[in-house]
Amino acid sequence: MITSEQAQEIAAKIVVLGVDETTVSALRQQYQPIHFTYCMDDDLPNNTPVIENKAFNLYLIDGREHCLCLTNDFAVATGIVVAEIIAD
Repeated sequence: MITSEQAQEIAAKIVVLGVDETTVSALRQQYQPIHFTYCMDDDLPNNTPVIENKAFNLYLIDGREHCLCLTNDFAVATGIVVAEIIAD
């Protein structure tokens, strides 16, 4: 389970540290056992982020089953996708 407060705290850290693999690696260390994935936001079309920022969006991962899927339910979330937004 991931709380809304944790997600807000993680988003605040990303704002300070920047959106890149180094930041995601630091988040993995600090927020164990939460699973973090980094990608570009356009890799996740037609999905609704739980937190939106001008530089990135955060999506929740449900890893309870054998296949990972996105969710908006904090109670079942086991991970976070940090999706960087590239300005046009």
